[in-house]
Amino acid sequence: MDSKYIERISDGKLRLLLQAKGAVLIEGPKWCGKTRSAEEMAKSVLYMHDPDEAKANILTAKTKPSLLLDGETPRLLDEWQAAPELWNAVRFAVDKRRKNGQFILTGSVIPTRTDDMHTGTGRIARMKMRTMSLFETQDSTGEISLGALFDGKAKTEGRSGLSVERLAFVINRGGWPAAARERSEKVALTIANDYLEAVANEDISKADGIEKNPDRVKSLLRSLSRNISSEARTATILNDLAVNDEALSQTTVDQYIDALKKIFVVEDLPAWSASLRSKYAIRTTAKRHFADPSIAAASLRATPKKLLSDFNTFGFLFESLCIRDLRVYAESIDGSVYHYRDKSGMEIDAVIELADGRWGAAEIKMGAGEIEDAAENLLALKKKVDIKKAGEPAFLMVLTGTEYAFQMENGVWVVPLGCLRN
Repeated sequence: MDSKYIERISDGKLRLLLQAKGAVLIEGPKWCGKTRSAEEMAKSVLYMHDPDEAKANILTAKTKPSLLLDGETPRLLDEWQAAPELWNAVRFAVDKRRKNGQFILTGSVIPTRTDDMHTGTGRIARMKMRTMSLFETQDSTGEISLGALFDGKAKTEGRSGLSVERLAFVINRGGWPAAARERSEKVALTIANDYLEAVANEDISKADGIEKNPDRVKSLLRSLSRNISSEARTATILNDLAVNDEALSQTTVDQYIDALKKIFVVEDLPAWSASLRSKYAIRTTAKRHFADPSIAAASLRATPKKLLSDFNTFGFLFESLCIRDLRVYAESIDGSVYHYRDKSGMEIDAVIELADGRWGAAEIKMGAGEIEDAAENLLALKKKVDIKKAGEPAFLMVLTGTEYAFQMENGVWVVPLGCLRN
C-alpha cells in the first residue's frame, strides 16, 4: 500500500475555513480520511483515542480541558467527541485568543448535545468530509468541471477511460482512502466488508450508547441496500425485515436508522423545493443513500462479477456512486445536491443548487440507450420551473457510464462520470 498523502478536494475548503474562523469541525464517516487531511494542516495533534493516553485525556477534559488545548496552532483534536467538554473549551479559547485558525476538530460520531453545550456559531465552522470521488482516486479524467458547467465555460469534449468492468470494481471498492491506495485489487475489495463489520459490531452502538444486535444491523443495512436510490419509507423497510424478524418494531427500526445517520453511514438525498409555474405538488420524501456505494455493495455481497450479471442492481448502485461524487464536487463550490419528484410522476435524479441560487439538473443513466429520453425529461423539467423565481438552469446534464462527453443539439450535456470533477 502506498502511504503517500493523496490531495483531497475538501482540503481547499478546510484551508479557507481556517482563515475565516477560529476553529473548524470536520465530520464524516469513519475511515474517510478526516484525520489524515487534518494532520496535513495541523502543527500539533491530540489523539483522544490514543490507547496510552485516552484515560488521562478524558480525565483532564473533565477537570481542566484547557490543558489539552495547549500546542502549536492549528491544533488538531482528533475524535474530540470522546470528551464533549472540549467543545465549550475550544469555543472559549477562540473567544479569548481572538485569532483564526486555532483548532481543527474531527469526529465520526455526532455527539448527543447537552444543555450547557454552546452552539459554536461564529467560532466553529463545520464541514462534511466524504469518501474519495473518482477524480480523487484518479478514475476520472476530470475533463468536465462541474464549476465550469455552472459558469458556462465547460469543455465540450471529453473521454472516459472507465470500462463497465472498472465501474463495477470502483463501486465495490468504494472511495475509502485505504482502498484507493491499495495496489492489490483483491485486498482493496475487502475494505468495505471490514467497514461493514465495524459498523455492525461496534460503531453503531457508540452512536447513542444503546447496545444493538449486530445481526439486526446487518439485516437493516441489507434492506436499505435493496432500496438504495429509492424513496422507500420506514414502513417498507420494516415489512422487508419482518420476513425474518417479526419482533422488530418501527420504533426500533427508526432508532437503528437514526444511529446510522449519527455515524454518517446513512445519508439520504433530500427533495428539491422548486418554484414551479403550475400548482403541481412536489413530493418531499428523501431518497435512500449511503455515504459510499460500497456499503450497499458489501451489504448485498455484490461482487464486481455479480454486478456484471445483474444490471438492475448495478444501475441503482451506479446512481448512488454518481450522487456520492456529485456531493463531493458540489460542496467544494458551495453547493448541495437534491432529487426532484412531483405529483405527475416526473422524477429527476439530481438537482445541484449553489448558495447563490444558480442550479443545474442531472439525470443518471448508465448506458447510452436511455440518453435521449433522459434529455427530454430534463427539458420538460425546465418548462415546469418558474424561471422568473428560480432562474434559468445553468446546465442540464445526463450523467452516464459511457465513454464520450459532448453537448447535444438541444443543449443538454452528456457527461460520463469518468470525465467529471469539481
